[in-house]
Amino acid sequence: MAWGTGAKVHIIGTEFPWGFEKGQGDDWLPAVTVEPAANASVANEIPPIWLLRPADLPPMLEDFKNVGEARHVEAVSTEETRQIAVKSSNHVMTQAELWNRLLSGKGSVTIGANQTWRIIVDLGNYYCGFPEIVTSGGRGSKLRILWAEALYEKPEGGPKGNRDTIEGKYFLGTGDTFEPDGGAHRQFTTLWWEAGRYLEVLVSTDSQPLTIERFGIRETHYPYEFTMKFQCADPRLEEVIPIAKRVLEMCSHETYMDCPYYEQLQYVGDVRLQVLTTYVLTADDRLPRKAIRQFDESRRISGITQSRYPSRVMQVIPPFSLWWIAMVHDYAMWRDDMDFVHDRMPGVRAVIDAFRRWVNSDDLIEGPVGWNFMDWVPSWGSGIPPDGDYGISGVINRQFVLVLGLAAELEEMIGETELAERNRKLQYRIKKACDQAFWHEERGMYADDLAKTRFSEHTQCLTLLAGSVDDTRRPRIIQGLLHDPDIERTTIYFTHYLFETYRLIGRMDRFFERMGLWFDLKRLGFKTTLEHPEPSRSDCHAWGAHPIYHYFASVLGIRPVEPGFRKVRIEPQLWPLTWAKGRLPHPRGFITVDFTIKDDKLTGTIDLPDGTSGTLVYAGRNYPLRQGKQTL
Repeated sequence: MAWGTGAKVHIIGTEFPWGFEKGQGDDWLPAVTVEPAANASVANEIPPIWLLRPADLPPMLEDFKNVGEARHVEAVSTEETRQIAVKSSNHVMTQAELWNRLLSGKGSVTIGANQTWRIIVDLGNYYCGFPEIVTSGGRGSKLRILWAEALYEKPEGGPKGNRDTIEGKYFLGTGDTFEPDGGAHRQFTTLWWEAGRYLEVLVSTDSQPLTIERFGIRETHYPYEFTMKFQCADPRLEEVIPIAKRVLEMCSHETYMDCPYYEQLQYVGDVRLQVLTTYVLTADDRLPRKAIRQFDESRRISGITQSRYPSRVMQVIPPFSLWWIAMVHDYAMWRDDMDFVHDRMPGVRAVIDAFRRWVNSDDLIEGPVGWNFMDWVPSWGSGIPPDGDYGISGVINRQFVLVLGLAAELEEMIGETELAERNRKLQYRIKKACDQAFWHEERGMYADDLAKTRFSEHTQCLTLLAGSVDDTRRPRIIQGLLHDPDIERTTIYFTHYLFETYRLIGRMDRFFERMGLWFDLKRLGFKTTLEHPEPSRSDCHAWGAHPIYHYFASVLGIRPVEPGFRKVRIEPQLWPLTWAKGRLPHPRGFITVDFTIKDDKLTGTIDLPDGTSGTLVYAGRNYPLRQGKQTL
């Protein structure tokens, strides 16, 4: 896929080979040998053959469900329903009752001859699934099922308003059409799953009545087993958890994907945040491993990874190649398989070397070739920071400084100290050049551009996260980040890095302030996190699940400090919470914490799995931690 959802079907029952799935019919072709058996370890030439290898993932969840409520049923005279607003005055309650029995699996619906009905179904949650419909009779009829994430306030699209509301709104969707042949118990489904919360079912009959005997969804997504637990004094934080879990499920299939309704593409920038969220929800790391490896395999001859992969259309986002290195580093720390990390290191070096070619004579990255997307900031065209297309961007340079440090740490993990030093030398050069080129003394912040006219949270965050900030400048940067009213703000995606910075500077109280968007989701009818602040195109973007990662890594403060999570640093920042507790999946079990703060005193318990030790950091003091349960 490049853009848009999966294959749509239009099944004409009179031409369909009914029973083919059972081997019925007379037109089957005999099986033939495509290629002779071969072995990948041949010593000489390797022919273009197909090779089998073990699957990376378990089978996807497939679970038939009777779900949904017919919230609007009306007789219409046209199939062109896009221009017809949903009006309660046209709702036929008696028909809705019949449809609700059908949707619950307790009845059927018969549509008389020469009728056309429009039914708006609210599934009650966001679903990815294959529609499954069983019909009898109805030769010449047509059953169209369109899917949408929400209804729109205008017939041409645009704002959606509260996602729970359908009154006065318009249905714009995509989907499939089935034309029964009049036979009994005909089952219709699709070639690929659909996605959304709402269905518009349009049924039109000819001279023969149509009976719909079953109408349901075969739900599908990656079969996660979420084993995390989190509770705290603020119920708003807990209300976000089911939304975050659901959006991660809906964006996890044979690959991660940015969104199930639109591109269905696995983007590096999105997936880094999805993977971090996965790490705190479950010990299952098969999908993260596959994503990291696929991005590695997407590499161009230049050394740069593709921005999304697999995809039939190539696209390069150079900043995403840097975030892929961060993904490898995340895996090295949060999981315990250094062989897998070692195999990724040639790719890590290739990305760094590709960026080296963009370092100019002033030791600054200039004009990386590709779409230099960083965040959907409204004033940044196409999400590109100032001078990020062909010039010298402070944001991109600071990102490279940060990732050079991560790459150096990866080299040190596998014993390549010389290569680590090579990265650190380049990191120092570019950091020094950035300090000279982008610092604005009057505002006390680093600019996004050489003209020093544009400033953003992004640049300040990346600068602080990379470390080694001048002692005289660091407090001024923090002051600007926290209080300057005129800098560009991060949106949902890049707010992850803002939250990382709040943790670093000990200001997680600001985390709770910036969580307002997530706290409002339930009230506004969202079942999943959206792509960017309203008006949002996609209502289901899993990069917005990242606050759950911060519940554990920043609020409870649980983070690995050695590869394989063999040592942990726990530095809780609960304020304004008075208590919080959680259970975090770990490669060797669980880390369980239970914290209470009263009169600035921390009490509670910490339980570490076997083979794990660490440090508790609180109020400027370090306390050693051992495996097992300990009381504070």
